[in-house]
Amino acid sequence: MILWLLVIILSYFFFALSSLGDKLILSGSPKPRAYTFYVGLFGLSVILFIPFIKFALPCKEAMFWIILEAIIYLLAIYAMFSAVKKFEVSKVATTMGATMPIFVFVLTWLFWSGQTMSKANLLAFVLLLLGGIIISIEKNFKAADGYLKMTLLTSFLFSVDYVLTKIIFNAEEFLLGLFWMRIFALLLVLLFLFSKTARKEIFSAKGFLNKKTATTLVATQSAGGLANFFQAFAISLAPVAMLPILNSLRGVQYIFLFILTVLFSIFLPKILKEDISKKIILQKTAAILIIAAGLALLVF
Repeated sequence: MILWLLVIILSYFFFALSSLGDKLILSGSPKPRAYTFYVGLFGLSVILFIPFIKFALPCKEAMFWIILEAIIYLLAIYAMFSAVKKFEVSKVATTMGATMPIFVFVLTWLFWSGQTMSKANLLAFVLLLLGGIIISIEKNFKAADGYLKMTLLTSFLFSVDYVLTKIIFNAEEFLLGLFWMRIFALLLVLLFLFSKTARKEIFSAKGFLNKKTATTLVATQSAGGLANFFQAFAISLAPVAMLPILNSLRGVQYIFLFILTVLFSIFLPKILKEDISKKIILQKTAAILIIAAGLALLVF
């Protein structure tokens, strides 16, 4: 099997674990600045890469893209949790999962117009996108006022970050590029400390972080960190033309999340309990078969 395909599937497993943690943490009203701060702060974990990289400053070409990526990355996170504050996290994730592959497809074409997918890969992309949409659809879904505006903006920002990440990895070695991307994001997020309102959200006892959420936050961000690492590695490995397919494989994340949700609902209902009807099982099964067909086209 293609290495980047295995790596991105592993990435989406950890994204599913992270999403499960987000469901628990964000069951109330999240504070976007506080959550963005802690996500950026966890970027400090890239110091673990130092023994494995030949330390050097980014080249001039990469420096511009790294700084821009750090800005877009934090804006995307802030936009996402601003949307989650107003709307349900599952609904926001549904729209993002459905629209990001389309944005990445268009952006890839704009940045690398000479890169094209084969007919088989294009069909795989369509199947994976369709499967991802079907598996993420929720019952009684309604778009409230401002919903599409906020979620599409978030989806677009994450898609731009996806493409910028590939540009950086084309200019820098993988670990070195990832190291500087997260270091600049960390430096930028520290600017939040100059805001009195942000400091109150971050450090207040009644704010975002408390004893109940601290452990879940660490576990969630650890899973999210591994997910982002493997996703970045897959982006560095995959050909440019495969970027939309990488993103359309997000349906695999929903498969893992569905399985985890079912297991929690059965064995740990006090922590997480969701209604799993026959209709939902049928919907998810159909989506899984479509995603499987898309994966088969990529492998064979």
